[in-house]
Amino acid sequence: MTVILGIDIGGSGIKGAPVDTATGQLVAERRRIPTPEGAAPDDVKAVVAELVGHFGLPGPVGVTFPGIVQRGHTLSAANVHKDWIGLNADALFTEATGHDVFLINDADAAGLAEARFGAGVGQSGTVLVLTFGTGIGSALIHDGVLVPNTELGHLWLRDKHAETWASDRARERDDLNWKQWSKRACTYLQHLELLFSPELFIIGGGISKKAEKWQPHLNLERSRVVPAQLQNEAGIVGAAMMAAGHLPPAPAKPSRSAKKV
Repeated sequence: MTVILGIDIGGSGIKGAPVDTATGQLVAERRRIPTPEGAAPDDVKAVVAELVGHFGLPGPVGVTFPGIVQRGHTLSAANVHKDWIGLNADALFTEATGHDVFLINDADAAGLAEARFGAGVGQSGTVLVLTFGTGIGSALIHDGVLVPNTELGHLWLRDKHAETWASDRARERDDLNWKQWSKRACTYLQHLELLFSPELFIIGGGISKKAEKWQPHLNLERSRVVPAQLQNEAGIVGAAMMAAGHLPPAPAKPSRSAKKV
């Protein structure tokens, strides 16, 4: 069993837990700390270091980030402090924690976890994982392979910015009931269906715990729509999977058939 700490940076909370990366199961109760107001790098760094210290787990750490991540650098900051743009966040967290830290976009982490351990298990072809929360995150997966940093929440639907109009925050802001929100979400999904023709949409984020309220209203012509199975744990699991992918291979065991001369 390879247990790795996964940490998920969200708009309202930063949460972490050790993950058995062979099964996708959390092996200890997750810990959540509110995201510091403004989500500036130094403040978020301190919370990540606190979580690492709390669990005291050796080895690498996987961390999600709500924006574009390339080679450990954070290149966008739609819902966090602008100082993240262009920052070497891998180095920031590695120095703060004393561990090798590996960074991944938060929706990409959720997508990897759902494809490997959740609602996407065994699904071939194209799968789109969408996380509805403060914004809309997206993970595009084809035959189990992730296409990173799609950021499809920032598409425009004519004169409407998708995540500003159809996120869960937009539902709360505009005081929409679930049927009203589902009509907006369906318009968005129909646009994605036209562009990508996925076999499956997996709907994650906080709303995945309330699937009975919206699922009957999200009907598409060609694609199936299902709630995420890992719910709010998906980012933690995907972050740990990311870090596990950078572990050195185990040394080969000597052959039992080898004979001493």
